[in-house]
Amino acid sequence: MAIEISHGCAKGERPLIPQVCRVTEITQETPDVKSFRLVTLDGKKPFDCEPGQLGMFGLLSYGECMFVVSAQSDEWVQFTVKKVGLVTEQLHNLSVGDEVSLRGPYGNWWPTESCRGKDMLFIAGGIGLPPVRSFLLYCLEHREDYGRIDLVYSGSKYDDLVFKEQLFDIWPNEPDMHVHVSLYHEDPKHPEWKGDIGYTAPYLETLDLGPEDGNRVAVICGGPSLSRTCRESLLKAGFDEGNILTTLEMRMKCGVGKCGRCNMGGHFICLDGPIFSLAEIATMHSDV
Repeated sequence: MAIEISHGCAKGERPLIPQVCRVTEITQETPDVKSFRLVTLDGKKPFDCEPGQLGMFGLLSYGECMFVVSAQSDEWVQFTVKKVGLVTEQLHNLSVGDEVSLRGPYGNWWPTESCRGKDMLFIAGGIGLPPVRSFLLYCLEHREDYGRIDLVYSGSKYDDLVFKEQLFDIWPNEPDMHVHVSLYHEDPKHPEWKGDIGYTAPYLETLDLGPEDGNRVAVICGGPSLSRTCRESLLKAGFDEGNILTTLEMRMKCGVGKCGRCNMGGHFICLDGPIFSLAEIATMHSDV
């Protein structure tokens, strides 16, 4: 049975008005990736959200960008940001205590309810791990509701791997969780690397993580090449298109389906996504 995903989710009462938040913690994940924990000025969680939902995070004098909430608690939300342009460069210049703008939550979320009782296969490359991690953390917090958990994660080199402490020290020790990490190439800066070498899709095919009679759900996030090749590998392994979940990365400017920057056929990624099954994406492409 295909996994059911919610679409067209409601936003809050004032979805275009940002609130001022404060940075309480900054973690340097890689040379060009940082994670930021945010609270409101009175120390509260900025908004409640589901795993996989989005927030528009920025600086009023420079602009804002849409990011997934990569982690959250009852007190804060966290965004993990790769430095790739003007706004993200300015975000990387932030210090603890600085004030930023934030609005949200936007979009739909990973189908936590529909996946209960399933084995979970998470697949990510590079900065694609934060969206996947939001769902993975939920599964670990509700461990009794999910079966075996596998994470297949790859990066160009060791320094590009995010959340290293969780990857190598924490997650491998979780009950019935199996972490598989590869580098695309041998890394001269880290000759001590004894792990696997290979691109994500070929590496995935060596792990024998098939659909298990339809009881395994695959969750993918990565660049276009990774997403395409891993989807092809999963289909070849026997996965149903309805049990392959992924995110669509389109440039989202307003978050409420008004600017038209993220439409695909009759769909707006900020409203109906960013999470879709492969079966849904095939239908969307036919509408374009």
